[in-house]
Amino acid sequence: MNMARKGIAALLWLTVSTAALAAFPDKPIKIVIGFPAGGPLDQHARLLTDRLQAVLGQPLIVDYKPGAGGSVGAEAVAKSAPDGYTLMLANTGVAVINGALYTKLPYDTLRDFTPIARTAMQPLALLVTPKLPVQNLRQFVDYARARPGQLNYGSAGNGGISHLVPEMFKSATGIFMVHIPYRGSAPAFTDLMGGQVQFMAESIPQAANYHKQGKVRALAVTSAARNPALPEVPTVIEAGIKGFEVVGFYGFLAPAGTPKDVVAKLSDAFRQVLTSPEVRERMVSQGADPAFLGSEDFAKFLAAETPRWDKAVKASGAKMD
Repeated sequence: MNMARKGIAALLWLTVSTAALAAFPDKPIKIVIGFPAGGPLDQHARLLTDRLQAVLGQPLIVDYKPGAGGSVGAEAVAKSAPDGYTLMLANTGVAVINGALYTKLPYDTLRDFTPIARTAMQPLALLVTPKLPVQNLRQFVDYARARPGQLNYGSAGNGGISHLVPEMFKSATGIFMVHIPYRGSAPAFTDLMGGQVQFMAESIPQAANYHKQGKVRALAVTSAARNPALPEVPTVIEAGIKGFEVVGFYGFLAPAGTPKDVVAKLSDAFRQVLTSPEVRERMVSQGADPAFLGSEDFAKFLAAETPRWDKAVKASGAKMD
């Protein structure tokens, strides 16, 4: 009799579980972004949400919770119910840089989140002011080595990817430049064009636009392959810096403990959306390369990236309270 009851209970659990998965989602899904509206993450979310709504059959609502380099939004998601109805769109900073940058971070990416899908990789371009008498990356390295501490590089702020990539470049080449942090990339670009700073690492769309106008000079891109927006510009590896590949990423995460069947359904929805030629084309125009990874592979990717960026932050000396 006991065995029969256990069998019936197991069958009922399986029936309820299957019904729950079939029903998911049965209400709107919220995507939290830890930055203000209008930025690159917002553009990425908007690009994907319409298609995701069609695949999942429910509205997707973008919720902005800016503050502390994306940490405010990340903390809110980490504390949300692990039911698949609250997701975070994270960039490199939120997912793998903040842990080393902030002395008191209210979340741990590897502990507090379940990866859903990596959706894109975002290479950068290494730029110089046109006022500098160099035409390629090797010439720039030679020029900088001959003038230690005399060149400045601008960034969008302390501890961000535009700060850490030049620090990685300094370590790889043995050159020394002085960091000048700005409040955002726009004023940094202004000073790069004017020659107040001589070097900068920035995402491809802005870099390509200013490069084509002759306002800055792109010397290399940080990806393993050349970028379609700057086809004539070599990679850093092609330019002679062996093994230098540094690319940012975007990805979606859910609170830890989200059921595996829900994670699988969400992950597959992202996979379907990223097969769309229109989505892929628009993503590239925004400076991000489509680069889907499912939940398990994204988890492995995050585990490998975290110590790499920890090392870069420590080398830079950057700290945020």
